[in-house]
Amino acid sequence: MNHDGAFAAFPAIEQRRRELSQSTEVLTVRDFGAGSRLGAGRQRRVRDIARTAAKPRPLAQLLFRLVNWRQPHTVLELGTSLGLTTAYLAAACSRAQVLTFEGCPATASVARQTFQELKLSNIQLIEGNLDETLAPALAKLSEPLDFAFFDGNHRFEPTMRYFEQCLQHRTDESLFVLDDIHWSQEMEQAWAAIKQHPEVTLTIDLFYVGLVFFRKKQPKQHFTLRFNHVVDKLLERTRRLSA
Repeated sequence: MNHDGAFAAFPAIEQRRRELSQSTEVLTVRDFGAGSRLGAGRQRRVRDIARTAAKPRPLAQLLFRLVNWRQPHTVLELGTSLGLTTAYLAAACSRAQVLTFEGCPATASVARQTFQELKLSNIQLIEGNLDETLAPALAKLSEPLDFAFFDGNHRFEPTMRYFEQCLQHRTDESLFVLDDIHWSQEMEQAWAAIKQHPEVTLTIDLFYVGLVFFRKKQPKQHFTLRFNHVVDKLLERTRRLSA
């Protein structure tokens, strides 16, 4: 989890992040999730979305490493945004089919530009409200759902509904990752319910995200680990300076 080595795919994706972080393009944003409560208006600059809505580099690269470790055939991402996290998911395993869902057409257009610039051909972007697009897309899957990243709606009821829908297509070896599990009271509630779900055997709370496993032979256990914590960074810096 705390591997700090680089992969060949990282520089190009981070260059795209820098481009988006400097873009003055203004998008008309349609938000189906809970993000609007943070002040997200209908008109937003691309650079503001890149700086506030896109997953930061440490978390995006953690997802890359998880996909690289699991080598899934099918990857699902609920919430494309500008496509940076999607790019990390797709680059981690070129043989994987990555299905990513985005409700806002303007944001989806920028994401497609991201995929084209990075020459990623194993991504299918599905536009529209998740309430209408997720179930039909899952029904068309030709293989089980090996890996899923939930970042599409930060409210309790939709999160649990999407989780249950995806459960119908998972295997014992599938890995689900939930974003922002401590972001709000509703996400805290959703994370607690998922931990107690009868099909869930193991969870790992990394504060920013939660990992969910379904191994039947695994005794039910819940772990909390510090990931990318500011105290750990300071301790590591002190260790290097004193070496």
